[in-house]
Amino acid sequence: MGVPVSQMWTVASYVLGQKLRGRKRYPLVLMLEPLFRCNLACAGCGKIQYPSSILKQHLSVEDCLKAVDECGAPIVSIPGGEPLLHPEMDKVVEGIVARGKYVYLCTNAILLKKHLHRYKPDKHLSFSVHLDGPREDHDLAVCREGIYDIAIEAIRETVNAGFRVTTNTTVFNHSQPERLREMFDTLMEMGVEGMMISPGYQYEKAPDQEHFLNRNQTVQLFRKILGNPKKTWTFNQSPLFIEFLKGNWQLECTPWGNPTYNLFGWQKPCYLLQDGYASTFQELMETTDWDAYGRASGNSRCQDCMVHCGYEPSAVNATFGTVSGLMTSALRTLFGPGRDKALPAAPAPAAMPVSPPSLVSLQLPLRVMAQEELEPAIKS
Repeated sequence: MGVPVSQMWTVASYVLGQKLRGRKRYPLVLMLEPLFRCNLACAGCGKIQYPSSILKQHLSVEDCLKAVDECGAPIVSIPGGEPLLHPEMDKVVEGIVARGKYVYLCTNAILLKKHLHRYKPDKHLSFSVHLDGPREDHDLAVCREGIYDIAIEAIRETVNAGFRVTTNTTVFNHSQPERLREMFDTLMEMGVEGMMISPGYQYEKAPDQEHFLNRNQTVQLFRKILGNPKKTWTFNQSPLFIEFLKGNWQLECTPWGNPTYNLFGWQKPCYLLQDGYASTFQELMETTDWDAYGRASGNSRCQDCMVHCGYEPSAVNATFGTVSGLMTSALRTLFGPGRDKALPAAPAPAAMPVSPPSLVSLQLPLRVMAQEELEPAIKS
């Protein structure tokens, strides 16, 4: 089981309550982005390409908690940037937990051991550690050697300290299924509660544009990664989203399900696209042209997207909103995956590289804050 029963019950009660009220659009997870700065410069990231004046800023504790109250979602995910660079992140988490919300504090784990003493184990708090594969693959993805070992050591210490720990993995077209499956084994043996896996989104500002997946590649690759899964594997994702990634279940994007709040306000329409900002959550919901997004809209930026922040809420909605969705989720939970469906004819995908490029080949001109710029923020 990927999440505690109490969390499952909280989410189920919340979703059913929204449906009983007849609400078509409601938030499930607040993506609270308190800062953009980071101590890594990943080639596939589109979040750190801001000038220093923006990278040095962060949301106040009060602004963060106001957004939590305004949105009302039962779960808060805190991405970045690197949230542990926020000088008062422990107070932000404490305030969210005090409200009975479940928090996923995302981190690359470089600072996790240093700051772990500032947090208390709680069923409402999970550290979500970013890992894009085993050692060579992860260090390649984050463009720095040694980060995988740092993350693994931090995971062990955090689990041993009694905290909930999950992982999140972004998949690109050079990801190797067998190596990812080996990583799943390692993480489960370490006591990780659950794993999240999702294809990368093709950020326009990401320096590396060659290794994102198109839709057909995503389905083919995830069938290899998740085919015949081991019983020991636990994913922190809904069964329908897993089936969606494998091309066995149709979902349409619900970008309002994971609204984003950051330095600029409420981001339209989602965590991945920046088409303006609203000053309040209500304004976001009422003024965004939701029909202009998602694959069915024809929006070119949405055609290859299969990322969890757009489709996991859709999967949860289908689970509790349709008989077929509920039955399929129950069957997959109890008996594992069924046989993959035949896929419609699609253009042949571009050939995947036999082996991933080297770290040297991804030393692109990235904007990452220098150590002296970061130091004031990371002192405990």
